[in-house]
Amino acid sequence: MSPRITFRCHRLALALLLAGTACTTATAFAQEAPATAPSVACGGDFEAWKQGVAAEAKAAGVGQAGLDALEAATIDEKVLARDRAQGVFTQTFIQFSGRMISAYRLKQGTANLKKYAEVFARAEAEFGVPAPIVTAFWALETDFGAVQGDFHTLSALVTLAHDCRRPQVFRPQLVPLLTLIDRGTVPADVQGAWAGEIGQTQMLPIDYLADGVDGDGDGKVDLRNSVPDVIMTTAKKVQMKGWKANQPWIEEIRVPKVMDWSQTGRTNKLPLSQWAEWGVTRPDGSPLQDNGLKAGIVLPMGHKGPAFLTYENYDVYIEWNQSATYALTAAVLASRFAGAPAYNPRDPDPGLDQAGMKALQTKLEARGYDVGTVDGILGTNTREAVRQEQMRLGLPVDGWPTAELLGKL
Repeated sequence: MSPRITFRCHRLALALLLAGTACTTATAFAQEAPATAPSVACGGDFEAWKQGVAAEAKAAGVGQAGLDALEAATIDEKVLARDRAQGVFTQTFIQFSGRMISAYRLKQGTANLKKYAEVFARAEAEFGVPAPIVTAFWALETDFGAVQGDFHTLSALVTLAHDCRRPQVFRPQLVPLLTLIDRGTVPADVQGAWAGEIGQTQMLPIDYLADGVDGDGDGKVDLRNSVPDVIMTTAKKVQMKGWKANQPWIEEIRVPKVMDWSQTGRTNKLPLSQWAEWGVTRPDGSPLQDNGLKAGIVLPMGHKGPAFLTYENYDVYIEWNQSATYALTAAVLASRFAGAPAYNPRDPDPGLDQAGMKALQTKLEARGYDVGTVDGILGTNTREAVRQEQMRLGLPVDGWPTAELLGKL
């Protein structure tokens, strides 16, 4: 697994459709902070700190071009401001997916599937990853390369590695980036997302260096400008995260009005025959077709909202981006590129606004739950605490916080 473990983009509203698309990777990478990560030197005199990085780079074989680039790197206060401004993503799945699965992306993605059919076929033959999967990430990350980010990548990573908030996350990216620069793979002034990702599907330098694929056969890997390189590299990355060839990833379903909702959730994978026995059907009411696989049921907005079977391959989306809303949106977008119709939003109970979510989290904390930061965001810990309280109070255990739950607490 690459050093980037979590992806959690906290951008607001329509900005995500255009200028904000390049943040999906960046914000999430910045969330990673392994509890067991070793101590990494940070802070202090910036020039002296850079000398330490230079020594590390020299020992790794970085030549003068890379070292000169490091010497010219500076602290970017805009990067620090962006890093400190995380935690404002409060859109529901219906809101987020409605904006991100746009008519433009569906049209452009379909056109690209045809235009690069030969490259996609090679990628699937080599890595087992279907074209719609790659295309969905390509769409969400940068609008097919249109919005790759405008931050000076080396200065951004130097800034975040020197800062003592999470140096263990960013310091490991510096030598790989300097190596890429030294080899001429990327220019010294390469631009990308604010947290250091580069290219049309937002690859970290360490992944770019180790796993980049030359898809067009020109002898180099150019993830900013070469679509074949982007497609092949992205397919390889998805495979490395655990993708299983010739298996599904998601399937929209219809759930009954009454069910043991505590059995739902991505991680509780059961045979389709069991779900069928409990009244789960296809969206049109026809029986589920048992394919011999196990799947969980994801209810992003409770038992009255959209409903999906999620197979083992869906877990790859969580590996790519641990924001459940992003992951589900990407999986649904891929299914649209594969021919599925738009999902049925149904009629979910209204959720809580940010103030209501903060009030809920405060009450949950008072009851002994670890909800992380009281930030008004429905994260994994908050959702699990909600399920526990729903069970205690005799409410449907679907993990969707409502005004009713807040009132009962």
